[in-house]
Amino acid sequence: MIPHAKMLNSQCSILTAFVQKEFYHIFRDIRTVLVIIGIPVFQILIIGFAISTNVKDVKVAVFDPSNDEATNRIINRLNASEYFNVALRLNTISDAEREFKKGKTGLIVIFGENFGENLYHTGDAAVQLLVDASDPNHGQTVASYATGVISDYQRELLRETDIPVRINSEVRMLYNPEMRSAYNFVPGLMGLVFMLICAMMTSVAIVREKETGTMEVLLASPVKPVYIVISKLVPYFIISWFIFILILLLSVFVLDVPVTGSLLWLNVFTLLFIVVGLSLGLLISTIVKTQVAAILASGMGLIMPVMILSGYVFPIESMPPVLQWISGLVPARWFNEGAKKLIIEGAPVRSVLKEMSILLGMAVLILTVSLRNIKARLE
Repeated sequence: MIPHAKMLNSQCSILTAFVQKEFYHIFRDIRTVLVIIGIPVFQILIIGFAISTNVKDVKVAVFDPSNDEATNRIINRLNASEYFNVALRLNTISDAEREFKKGKTGLIVIFGENFGENLYHTGDAAVQLLVDASDPNHGQTVASYATGVISDYQRELLRETDIPVRINSEVRMLYNPEMRSAYNFVPGLMGLVFMLICAMMTSVAIVREKETGTMEVLLASPVKPVYIVISKLVPYFIISWFIFILILLLSVFVLDVPVTGSLLWLNVFTLLFIVVGLSLGLLISTIVKTQVAAILASGMGLIMPVMILSGYVFPIESMPPVLQWISGLVPARWFNEGAKKLIIEGAPVRSVLKEMSILLGMAVLILTVSLRNIKARLE
């Protein structure tokens, strides 16, 4: 029994020594510790704060020809709610569509003529709610919250006056009256697919060349590095554009998603976003050394922000201010917003100049940094 016990103790000591050695190697490399501990913490914080189906701080415009006590009380109730922010008063009804085209207003409240007088004398008044329903879930929630605020005021008025009053709330869902999810799904899916193909596939393809040693041979050849880089990017640029055409055809003829804006500018806008994705892939390839690292960098570093912080799944205005600011660094956010305007809302190109300018700036900045990294490595 004693020899067996000694042997068992010896094996346990060896095992303990190996375990201690592995712990030592893990904690000696700070990068490994950051990956093991940092990524789960980062994910739970981002997902926990970003994922919310509630609406918050929705910009509201009001057309109020009556401007009486009743309408002002309703407007103040909307503004006091955490869900709404009454930011604009409209002079004419024709201004309503123009405000929606700007992409900043989610709800327009239109009061009927002589609203307060009709309410107190006839017991019946009308209010119309125009909701941007390009995102059907968000639009339905906005409409539900707004009608709830008006219903609360109606119940309060019944208690105050003891007179039967009724406020007729007519809800109109603009851009997506049938509340079809495909209207919101298509632009977001485009952003996700292009980021996956352009960034991940490009970075992996270039890093593969680095692993095999052929990339260094090419860069050391008489051919200018910029030509080699362009030759690597062009195939994925063409493939991505072909996939865009395919997605667009399927969306129109299978999913019945109407393209109400300019096809020409939609192509230009999408190709600009593809260039940004290719630039990100190129930048990743200059930083990492292995294909596995390229997949992790492009997958964890790009795909998750595209899913969560681009407005594809969860409304950006419902996120904390810090995450809203971070989402501004995600190219897919600007593509998603611009594509919705061009595809669903039929907005003119001047309405997406902001998104195009931001994407263009991102493309120039990322390409410049990537080419400098390549030049520095050669030197």
